[in-house]
Amino acid sequence: MSEIENKKFDLAVVIINYNSSEYSKACISSVLENTSRSISYEIIVVDNCSEKEEYEKLDTFIRQLGNMSVKLFKSRINMGFGGGNMYGIQYASAHYYLFLNNDTLLLNDPIQHCYNFMQANPSAAICGPQIYNENEERVISFDHFTSFAREVFGRKTPEILFSKPDRKKKYQNPIEVDYVNGSFMFFRAADFDSVGGFDTNIFLYFEECDICFRLNKKGKKTFFIPSASYIHYQGVSVNKTKIPIESKIELKTSMFYVIRKNYGYLHYLLLRLVFIIRYGLTSLIKPTYFKLFCRILIGLPLGKSLKQKQVIQ
Repeated sequence: MSEIENKKFDLAVVIINYNSSEYSKACISSVLENTSRSISYEIIVVDNCSEKEEYEKLDTFIRQLGNMSVKLFKSRINMGFGGGNMYGIQYASAHYYLFLNNDTLLLNDPIQHCYNFMQANPSAAICGPQIYNENEERVISFDHFTSFAREVFGRKTPEILFSKPDRKKKYQNPIEVDYVNGSFMFFRAADFDSVGGFDTNIFLYFEECDICFRLNKKGKKTFFIPSASYIHYQGVSVNKTKIPIESKIELKTSMFYVIRKNYGYLHYLLLRLVFIIRYGLTSLIKPTYFKLFCRILIGLPLGKSLKQKQVIQ
């Protein structure tokens, strides 16, 4: 093996590409241009079974960079968010992992901010920065664990009942939160590894909620770092305009899986009964929701997830 293959980096940045090579190229360039040279890092790009032309564009770009620390690996099947990232870390050798969406651009060296925070706070397992949209407007960057109360009565409920931090408030200093947005998740590698990483049963949605919940049960904390920032162009790889109801079904499938896994069958059953009533009534007014209603009726099984529709190329 070469010297670079044996090296333990400070950080491994894992980026997934799925038929969005232009965003991936801009994201990689953003990391290279906006990250302090005092941090040693590698960039691991996972192509999640894109179309041939999209993969070749990205492959050509990375080859032309001539940077041995930027590596591209192609999967023969679309493994989703968690699966794609888990595939990527098999090639990582670093003390920290950053799972970075390809539809992001770094603003003020958030990697350095997060690295410094994690180095100074051993109890922190993960942290995430402040998100801005493409118009550079501040948007919500963390959330509360999914639960019966949150899903039935709204996200404000945990803030009122359990004194969770206000998601919409502007903060000046780092605060402990339930989980940060999945588009930029900066993990201590040892903590990530200790819980087995992302749950690959989940194809899309709620992966960040699930892993932060599991870390929290082990006494490991998640922090929001407002001094760090990045732009997130949301929904590039998940085209919600083409398959809106399929996206909603997948989101609810993941949500119910996470609730049943982390809270138990009774919690899952009570929430499902509420949703049967809610979406039964909704589908009378909006017929497009009837498909979601039918899926809730049969329990939103993982066997009908989009993951099961992927084929090996």
